[in-house]
Amino acid sequence: MYTIISGTNRRDSNTLIVAAQYHQYLKEKNIDAKLLSLENVNPLIKDEHFGLIENGFLCPADKFIFIAPEYNGSIPGILKLLIDEADWKTAWKNKKAMLVGVSTGRAGNLRGLDHLASILHHMRMQVLPFMLPISQVDKLINGKEIITDEMTVKVMKSQLDEFVNF
Repeated sequence: MYTIISGTNRRDSNTLIVAAQYHQYLKEKNIDAKLLSLENVNPLIKDEHFGLIENGFLCPADKFIFIAPEYNGSIPGILKLLIDEADWKTAWKNKKAMLVGVSTGRAGNLRGLDHLASILHHMRMQVLPFMLPISQVDKLINGKEIITDEMTVKVMKSQLDEFVNF
């Protein structure tokens, strides 16, 4: 099973739009996937809600797709908290990950993707070397609910194809 993580708790984010687009691409391939939005997640409280996230989205997944927006040259704190608070041996260890960065700037969160890859490697995850930075995501979405730029869509699908075979 795949879990796509929209790595921000900001409401109505571009990150969630990109995550939903990857979710749709997996559906088109008849691949079972769940989409986890961090909008209503509080990893600091290990309550029943967090248990549902761990047991429903993290532990059963074999592969993760992280959509990570750029926050101050790295990843959002909420994403790091989720990673830190989940049981690493059952949620993350020996699993595979694909990384997508999104930003309104020019670099597509390249630095954040490197940070995230280092964190995941430390937890013994295998990270697909093809990390995709999506720059100027606000212009690519431009009020729509999907990226329509042909070249960006082509690269997104190519990355996903590589991950399916990873």
